[in-house]
Amino acid sequence: MPNVARQAAAANETKLAGQDRYGAATHEVLNQPFELVDFNLFASDVALKEAVAREGAGWAEAELTQFGARFGSAEYLELGALANKHQPEFDTHDRYGRRIDLVRFHPSYHTLMRTAIEAGLHASPWSDPRPGAHVARAARSYMHSQVEAGHGCPITMTFAATPCLLLQPDLAEKWLPKIMSRVYDPRNVPVEQKQGATIGMAMTEKQGGSDVRANTTRAIPIGVEGPGQAYELVGHKFFVSAPMCDAFLLLAWAPNGLSCFLVPRWRPDGTKNPLQILRLKKKMGNVSNASCETELRGALGWMVGKEGRGVATILQMVAMTRFDCMVGSSAGMRMATSQAIDHCRQRKAFGKLLIDQPVMQNVLAELAVEAEAAAALTMRIARALDNRSDAHEARLIRLGTALGKYWICKRTPAHAHEAMECIGGSGVMEDSPMPRLYREAAVNAIWEGSGNIQCLDVLRALCRTPETLDAYFAEVDTARGGHAALDRHIDSLKEDMRETSDFEYRARDLVDRLALNFQGNLLVKHAPAGVADAFCRSRLDGRGHHLYGALPRGIDFQAIIERAAPR
Repeated sequence: MPNVARQAAAANETKLAGQDRYGAATHEVLNQPFELVDFNLFASDVALKEAVAREGAGWAEAELTQFGARFGSAEYLELGALANKHQPEFDTHDRYGRRIDLVRFHPSYHTLMRTAIEAGLHASPWSDPRPGAHVARAARSYMHSQVEAGHGCPITMTFAATPCLLLQPDLAEKWLPKIMSRVYDPRNVPVEQKQGATIGMAMTEKQGGSDVRANTTRAIPIGVEGPGQAYELVGHKFFVSAPMCDAFLLLAWAPNGLSCFLVPRWRPDGTKNPLQILRLKKKMGNVSNASCETELRGALGWMVGKEGRGVATILQMVAMTRFDCMVGSSAGMRMATSQAIDHCRQRKAFGKLLIDQPVMQNVLAELAVEAEAAAALTMRIARALDNRSDAHEARLIRLGTALGKYWICKRTPAHAHEAMECIGGSGVMEDSPMPRLYREAAVNAIWEGSGNIQCLDVLRALCRTPETLDAYFAEVDTARGGHAALDRHIDSLKEDMRETSDFEYRARDLVDRLALNFQGNLLVKHAPAGVADAFCRSRLDGRGHHLYGALPRGIDFQAIIERAAPR
């Protein structure tokens, strides 16, 4: 049944047609879908509901249902469009010539930020730890990212900063109360005057990119050296996301090695810290969120963690931002699938609805299977985060986060493109959400370490902690006997993983298969048999990677599509 918005639009068309007494109307609007709005992002997502209950956050169902209704409303979905239409603007100085480094955002962006922080997306597992806290938070982030992805950057960096700051208790004592506050305070003033704070990250420099040991930024001690002590930093950062955050975690060379520092936008005495923005980046996607180039001209900062252990320290943060890349890309797949199915169940071609045509059913079913596999892996890692004190779960986090960040983010661009093609020409138009989903799809595969970096991280995990691979196979073996294709795929991978001396040459193939086995395990154990069968036969049974719409015969396409359809 059409929702209220669709009924109103149809009634208006009928009314206008009746007023056309002079034949001025050249045509009626026929065979065009109504916009997908006013639907519950949680209640209509069967796979998400099941994953939340399965992975330990069933207690949050009522709250998540309320969030889903709000986030799927026409009013709230419009905020995402507006935040990307009205991009951030940058002022270096105020009208009197004082340096302010102020980025201005459209009110829609601030509304999205306020909602995210009030919902605890930036801190709830730390401020309110309980079984399933990471799962519940991931589910909320998954829904919020479907509305708009750019504001998620400062939210996820703030969320990820807590494990890093906890390594420096004196700084944590000062900063964490405001980081964990559920008050959004976007004012450009010293943190001492604010009710809540957000944290950013600045690692990349021109000459190094992902190779952070090539950084040249220097940290000069003001007095006593060492953890928690004050330094002045001189250098540049080529990519600083969310420059309106209240402080940034970054790497710089101290006298005894590359170290991690917390650098605020304002000094404790109320003066502007010389953390100066040069320009905003002109990005293909994620345009609602500002990113910039910044110079540190003697900026005051405090060392976090041990001197010379900066990479290990900041990786506490990076591990969590990589997990949120999984959440965001899975969310993009879900929204793209919803848009494609909703369009095809309204649009006719060649005498019948697109959704009733076998070739389209094959495409839609495969989009749905891919999206569900991504969500299943993401929520399983969320459960591992909730149980990280368990050795098995900790090892799954170490390997599974790299696998998920690599594979899910890598699969999202092709998924978004195929969904756009299902919609056709209308999906290419900028008043559709599809161009934004398509541009966003490429971002997470590159940010927080591109595909090759994730493959090397998998190799690093296997070399330094070989028991991670044992934990992985112990996990995927729990689905043995559930599907013959999965069993064969696991056996083949075990054989190929016996020799890792040339892992870098084979990295893409091996990491692909590690990720696919993990997803196959989850679907075989938890998804309907038709979904698991479609995944295993198309991805594990020797067919290789293929374009969407090549599921083998015998699949119940209609059941898969119905399961994934937004209601």
